[in-house]
Amino acid sequence: MGIVNQQKMSRCLGYNSWCVQRITALLIGAYTVFLIVFLLIQKPVSYKKWCILFAHIPVKIFTLLTIFSILWHAWIGVWIILTDYVKNSLVRSTLETTVFLVLFACFVIWTVKFFQIV
Repeated sequence: MGIVNQQKMSRCLGYNSWCVQRITALLIGAYTVFLIVFLLIQKPVSYKKWCILFAHIPVKIFTLLTIFSILWHAWIGVWIILTDYVKNSLVRSTLETTVFLVLFACFVIWTVKFFQIV
């Protein structure tokens, strides 16, 4: 019974990771399209125009969600690669912890810098 439950759990986690990858990719793509449209409409782009754009709360929320999505997307991708190719559990857990801490630090730094600028 334990092995069957573990296999079901593993499949469920794999499916959830797959879904999260697709959802975060859609959000990242939508944000990219949003920025491209902004750049095409606002020729020439100035610092003042960027500040006006990012002064709106919905844009700030969209940007923050996109930053979080990029990092979550990266985490899942790196985690899958490490799980598949690094067999030594000590090395894998060390690498996973390092990657997680780097991604978390990036999120904190980008968020703080983003809210300082805008």
